[in-house]
Amino acid sequence: MEALAKPQRQMVRLRGRSYVAFVFVPTVPIQDWLLEIDATIARSPGFFAGRPVVVDLSSVDLSQSGIGHLLTSLQDRNIRVLGIEGVEEDRLTPSMPPLLSGGRSCVVEQGAPKKSEAKPEAKPTSLLLESPVRSGQTVIFPEGDVTILGSVGSGAEVVAGGSIHIYGALRGRAMAGVNGHTSARIYCQKIEAELLAIDGFYQTADDIDAALRGRPAQAWLQGNTMRITALN
Repeated sequence: MEALAKPQRQMVRLRGRSYVAFVFVPTVPIQDWLLEIDATIARSPGFFAGRPVVVDLSSVDLSQSGIGHLLTSLQDRNIRVLGIEGVEEDRLTPSMPPLLSGGRSCVVEQGAPKKSEAKPEAKPTSLLLESPVRSGQTVIFPEGDVTILGSVGSGAEVVAGGSIHIYGALRGRAMAGVNGHTSARIYCQKIEAELLAIDGFYQTADDIDAALRGRPAQAWLQGNTMRITALN
């Protein structure tokens, strides 16, 4: 009798992948902080839709029930919480999002032997796009600057670790300095943006001076305040 062939074990395929998540840092009183969230949603209704969110509780001292109430309040606003930071694990229940730490990108490798002669490729520090970013498209480049030789359509999004240069109209969202690069800037030839953000500080369309709309402009951080001025 022939021995039964053992089924080959399938290898689990793992890949490292990073996502850009909003980090919420609640402050007390929580109700006033939630009102600020409501104001942001009122100005830009789809701003948080479908976006992963991490809640950093290091600035508040909430009980387990208080954390639960906060998460419910965010869920009622259609804000998806991916994880929680800045709190002891014993304050979380199994039904709450997991406790996260670090927030740095990583690479999952299979542990294959490395070739001693192979030299690692240098990562680019800038990204150049020669075509427009159309409505609904998202460009994410956390390693450095992004330059677009065209316009950014309404509903489109550009996310950069460094500065953003747009040689056309900016009608969508531009978020620069996402890795804590406070000296990053945003430049565009025609500002009609839905939202501008640098290192987490942002202004929506309603916050931008009407006199600047349709003109070349730049945005940068001055302390904890975003400044937007005309380029000429």
